[in-house]
Amino acid sequence: MGSVAKKGLQQYMLQLQHHPLRTKAITAGVLSALSDIVSQKLSGIQKLQIKRILLKVLFGFGYLGPFGHFLHILLDKLFKGKKDTATVAKKVAVEQLTASPWNNLVFMVYYGMVIDGRPWSQVKTKLKKEYPAVQFTSWTFWPVVGWVNHLYVPLQFRVIFHSLIAVGWGIFLNLRAKSMALTKG
Repeated sequence: MGSVAKKGLQQYMLQLQHHPLRTKAITAGVLSALSDIVSQKLSGIQKLQIKRILLKVLFGFGYLGPFGHFLHILLDKLFKGKKDTATVAKKVAVEQLTASPWNNLVFMVYYGMVIDGRPWSQVKTKLKKEYPAVQFTSWTFWPVVGWVNHLYVPLQFRVIFHSLIAVGWGIFLNLRAKSMALTKG
């Protein structure tokens, strides 16, 4: 590893150790921006929509990073830090039955109302139509990620691992939300 990259990683690890919440929030914000930039390009947007990217950074920084930070601490406390397969299965089940539906709902409402600027009545209609498919797809993907995360990833890295995988999930949700926006009217 090059000395610049190595030094950057060391600094990141130091920040993660001394300021875990802030570091995870910033990481989630940056990765949310990356996800949105890729989504915009994949959906054919020629000129990046900076306001949209900044709103995604705000969502990652203000919600996703902190929520994940406290969720993983809570799950570790509830299950006393155990990593046997039965406990990991319970952690994944709790996560998938609580945090997953909530996070997808919050994202879709935020996207519709804040990013697209649609009124609640339109967002609610689109949620009724699209949310079940998004959540079902989530349940076919995220349990595997959760299993790996809880079984193999140390607590201090779980939000970061989740955020890295969430770049791809964010692209999926952004493209889904974009298709919802195209049908508005």
